[in-house]
Amino acid sequence: MILGVHHAAIAVQDIDSALAFYCDVLGFAVAMEAEIPSEIDVMSEALGIEDSGFKVRMIKKGNSCLELFEFSTAHDGEAQRPVNKLGITHIALASDDIEQDYSVLQQNGVVFNAALLGGPPSRFAYGRDPFGNVIELLEQNPEAAEALSFEG
Repeated sequence: MILGVHHAAIAVQDIDSALAFYCDVLGFAVAMEAEIPSEIDVMSEALGIEDSGFKVRMIKKGNSCLELFEFSTAHDGEAQRPVNKLGITHIALASDDIEQDYSVLQQNGVVFNAALLGGPPSRFAYGRDPFGNVIELLEQNPEAAEALSFEG
């Protein structure tokens, strides 16, 4: 049976810069790290790409994990990928002090689309991390049906 979502993965240009942002600024910690050379055909087949050499770091905060990949053959992709493209559109970061977190994220390279929307205790803002990925900063009413509990 499916237990839930374990992690989301983000491809980045530079794993060290991504770790500086996600760990030093957001407070995640590295839970696993590996480097996979390009010559492993079974990995290329598993990932569905021709050259799958990469550095990977699984980072964790509480019960949430993100997986950061730096591929040896980066695909340029679409700069500032719009959120209305099919597929994963963003990750949401839960906050218990959204005004403070909004300010800290801005000071560390997040460009928000607009000021905070909504009113306490349900507020949010969308922006892009320093690598162009869309993130949502979310302070959620703990009584809402979709509310989650975060510990650690």
